[in-house]
Amino acid sequence: MPKLNQIIAVEKGVKNRSQQELTQAHHDLQKPQLLSGISRTYQPRDEEGERFPPESTRVQVRTQDVLKKTQEILTRLFDVTATKDLTNCHAKADVRVDGRVLLKGVPATYLLFLEKQLVDLHTFVKKLPTLDPSESWVPDPAQGLWATEPVQTAKTKKVPRNHVKSEATEKHPAQVEVYYEDIVVGYWKTVKFSGALPATRMNDLLERVEKLQQAVKFAREEANAVEVEEMKAGEALLGYLFG
Repeated sequence: MPKLNQIIAVEKGVKNRSQQELTQAHHDLQKPQLLSGISRTYQPRDEEGERFPPESTRVQVRTQDVLKKTQEILTRLFDVTATKDLTNCHAKADVRVDGRVLLKGVPATYLLFLEKQLVDLHTFVKKLPTLDPSESWVPDPAQGLWATEPVQTAKTKKVPRNHVKSEATEKHPAQVEVYYEDIVVGYWKTVKFSGALPATRMNDLLERVEKLQQAVKFAREEANAVEVEEMKAGEALLGYLFG
């Protein structure tokens, strides 16, 4: 007895072949010249009259033959798809991570959905913002943020000073140069805040997503390994339609 994964693999080929052959049949039936034939023979009025060879055109397409072939093609497609869908009703497996069952008896079709979602989640988690590693961060529970330790820096102000280059004399005034000196007038205390995640947290989330991806993949493979439950739908449906 074949497995579900084998039926799934076969179904795609059957669908493609059915589509190609049905498209060709449709095109053939739209060409009147393929459905038409003729046979002509010539008989002169008397023995001395001119004679012409017979003419004939063969009918290349018979509608009844196309219907029969269409029924055969679709019967195979209907049966394969019905068998797959019926078996999918019973194809289930548990999702296990580190020996723990997260989901029990999950249908194969839902496992396929989960696989696709987890690919997007992996991309989402990988791009989460992380804390600047050049800073030292501590939790700030009051705000639900991360904060740095306070850093104190001086606030300065430029104050003008006079520098006497030469004293005044009877003949010349004093030569004074003005310069500015930085004087500390106060202190800044700076604390930085961030809503990003520690790199360790992001790495933990990535590891969890990857474990889930692997677990769902294994579960899907297990579910798809179930033996098929065959269902013959084509003969009943198409037998009625073309009968």
